[in-house]
Amino acid sequence: MHFSCIRGVGKEKVMSNDLMENNKNDLVALVQGHELGDIIKPLINEIHLFDSYVAGTSHLEDVTVLDKIKVSDVLSLQRENNKFDTNAIIILNEDGKKIGYVPEKDNIIFARLMDAGKLLKAKITKIEKKGTFTQINIGIYLVDL
Repeated sequence: MHFSCIRGVGKEKVMSNDLMENNKNDLVALVQGHELGDIIKPLINEIHLFDSYVAGTSHLEDVTVLDKIKVSDVLSLQRENNKFDTNAIIILNEDGKKIGYVPEKDNIIFARLMDAGKLLKAKITKIEKKGTFTQINIGIYLVDL
């Protein structure tokens, strides 16, 4: 019996998940930006999983990032090593700037999917300014390659 795959589940797993996610993101970007994208794109399924919102927008270091987003923008989701929430998923705009988090009450299943190597993304469905607070509604999608 071979147990080498069980050893090193810590950092190596996180690094391999990061590499796998980066490769999938690169593949999706390559397909969307290439003339063959129209041929390959039907092979990429986006499965709508859940509707939620972006949490933590009032705690951003750079709130100007919220001025640059619009409805239908595609957002990246990444797992984050977070001492307050072991299932933390950060939400990034197309420039890779943090706009917030998947709410803690919603993130456990998405974190498990991402930890299993699945690629998830979000799309903005609604933006509503409420005084100094910006509420951003999102749909979360599984990208099936």
